[in-house]
Amino acid sequence: MEKKNKLLVTGSVAYDTIETPMDSEEFILGGSASYAALAASFFCPVMIEGVVGSDFKESDISRLRERGIDTEGLRVDPQGKTMFWRGKYHDNFNSRETLDIQLNAYADYVPNLVEASKEARFVLLGNISPFVQKTVLESVRDPDFVILDTMDLWINTTNAELKEIINRVDLVIMNDSEAKLLAEDSNLIRAADKIRNMGAKTLVVKLGEYGSMLFHEDGFFTTPAYPVREVRDPTGAGDSFAGTLAGCICASGNADFTSLKKAMVTSSATASITVESFSCRKLEEAGMEEIERRAKYILNSCKL
Repeated sequence: MEKKNKLLVTGSVAYDTIETPMDSEEFILGGSASYAALAASFFCPVMIEGVVGSDFKESDISRLRERGIDTEGLRVDPQGKTMFWRGKYHDNFNSRETLDIQLNAYADYVPNLVEASKEARFVLLGNISPFVQKTVLESVRDPDFVILDTMDLWINTTNAELKEIINRVDLVIMNDSEAKLLAEDSNLIRAADKIRNMGAKTLVVKLGEYGSMLFHEDGFFTTPAYPVREVRDPTGAGDSFAGTLAGCICASGNADFTSLKKAMVTSSATASITVESFSCRKLEEAGMEEIERRAKYILNSCKL
C-alpha cells in the first residue's frame, strides 16, 4: 500500500439508543462515519470529516484515534449536541422502527474540509444528507475514486439532489429495497440497470443476511454473507460493509472487477463482526486476523 493513498470518510457521527430482541443500550457511539471509518482503518489510512456537539466524549474520539483515524476534520460545535438516534428492532431483527432522531449539530452543518482531506485520492460519502455529500465532493480537489452510500430517507426526501450526486460518483451502495425504490422498479436486475444509467458505473446491492450483489460493466457477481449465529445489534453493518469496501479499494489503488469482487467478500466478513455487539465494540476488538478468517470461510463456501 502506498502511504499517499488515504481514504476520506464523511457521514454522521452520532449517539444511539437501541433496543433489540436481545438487549438494549443507551447513548452508545454510532453514526455512518464512525462505523465506516473504523472498518476502513484495518486496510488503509483514514481521515474522517463530520461534526459532533459539546457532549461528545473524549473517550470516543480516543477510540477513533486508537485505530489511527485522523480526526482533524471532526468538528466540535460548542453550542450544539451530537446527533442522536433512538431505534427499536422487532421480530428477530426483520424490521426496525425509528423512535426519535435529532440532527442537532448536523442541522446546520456545512462541511469545511481541512487541507489534508481536500487532497484525498479516495472518498467514501457515507450515509448522510445529499447536501453534505455534495459539499464534500465539491471540496475534494481531484479524487481517483468516489463511493456513495445512501438510504430510503434521502431517496424519498431529496430524490433529485441524490440523483445529481449519483451522476458524479464511481460506485453506489444501497440495499435491495432502496434500489427498487430509487429506480421505481420492482425487479432488482432492471432496477440495477436503471441506477447504473444514472451515471455511476458500478452498483453494489446489500442483501443483509443473504450477502450482496455487484453490478459492473465487466459483469455480475454475488457473494454470500458470513453465517452469524447470534445477532445482537445490526446497526452499522451496512456502514461497516461500505467502509471495508472503500478501505480495500484505497489499499490496493484498484477498482477493477476482480478487485471489487475480492473487496466485497472482505466487506461481508467485516459486516458480520459488527452485528455481534452493540455499537462498534466487536469491530474494534476482533482485529484483522478475524476478518481474514471469515473472508476465507466465505470464499471456501462458494467452492464446488
